[in-house]
Amino acid sequence: MKQHTDETRGFFSQANAISWLWRVLSRWPLSRLWRISSSLGPLVYRFSKRERKVTDINLNAVYPTLSVQERKLLAHDSLRHSTATMLELGYAWMAEPNQVEASILAVHGREKLDNARAEGRGVIVLAPHFGNWEVLNFWLSSHFPFTAMYEPPKIKALDPVIRHGRERMGASLVPTNPRGVAALLKALKRSEAIGILPDQEPDWGSGAFAPFFGRDAYTATLLPKLVARTQARVVTGVALRIPGKGFQIHFLDADERVYSNDDVVSATGVNACVETAIALDPKQYQWEYKRYRKVVQEQQKLPDFNDYRLY
Repeated sequence: MKQHTDETRGFFSQANAISWLWRVLSRWPLSRLWRISSSLGPLVYRFSKRERKVTDINLNAVYPTLSVQERKLLAHDSLRHSTATMLELGYAWMAEPNQVEASILAVHGREKLDNARAEGRGVIVLAPHFGNWEVLNFWLSSHFPFTAMYEPPKIKALDPVIRHGRERMGASLVPTNPRGVAALLKALKRSEAIGILPDQEPDWGSGAFAPFFGRDAYTATLLPKLVARTQARVVTGVALRIPGKGFQIHFLDADERVYSNDDVVSATGVNACVETAIALDPKQYQWEYKRYRKVVQEQQKLPDFNDYRLY
């Protein structure tokens, strides 16, 4: 019992420290946060072995024609942007709303959402881990009825802080379970907008293997089910960072394959959407995520499936 109490107290202490840091950083201008990121990025690359290793493996897999030096430079830049995203969390969640709104320098493609809703259709926004996705959530929930799935953090004491930050402009967060899927369907039938993470690896049974930069990646198949039942339109949305100055929101037309009833075809379209978003600025994608963790050979239950893994 005492050990459990000590652990709980430790988690609360850690959560309070993190929350305090977010609050402090929320008061700093984006120019200062970017300068700090530029200083910390090289340290992350040097000392965070896990992030460096996964980033290097992913870049080697998706950009095999780049030279070693070009991939190394891209890895450094990617971790600098990932560091910036972490430092900007407090800004997106806690800074004055008019300040965050003012940092959104341009919005490209808003008419794609407006036109769909004018037709009585819901909009599914595919939001990959690119740029600052929390700023994208801020803008969407400021301008549209918006629903997104939410999984509580490992440090449970941070849950109310993060939830408040994401919901403060009106977003509705729903659990990552059948009840949450039902809520997404209801939102789409009301011609509202919902957000889906297209590049997060799902549990076995909830996805299909589809090419991502030419290599099979296990990809969620929730999208075709939502489209089939609601006739919603699909767009890709990102908040592109303009270092030290702000962000540009981009809404891109989805690959037409996302509307297929075939899970593999739809998943292929989803991954193509993510690739198109990354092409805006490959440095701003979160390459340290293990996107290729699952392999086809594991699904086939081959005894040597570990030999096919990248990580």
